[in-house]
Amino acid sequence: MPAIVGVVQVINVGSSGVVHIGDVFKISPYTTAKTFAGAGSFNTGESISLYNAYSTTNTYDSDGIDQPLVLNL
Repeated sequence: MPAIVGVVQVINVGSSGVVHIGDVFKISPYTTAKTFAGAGSFNTGESISLYNAYSTTNTYDSDGIDQPLVLNL
């Protein structure tokens, strides 16, 4: 069923962002990224209390390709 979309104002879209308004057939990434971070790295909030006695990040990756971009046009 078609979507009827009124006025849309997009102020900013990040470099790896996708804007999806209404019906869509296919949304595919053009870039990928892998992020390694230790314990407590992505915590957000006003008063966070962390205690990491010993923290290591395993960056070993046995496979060569995690998300292939073949045929993502």
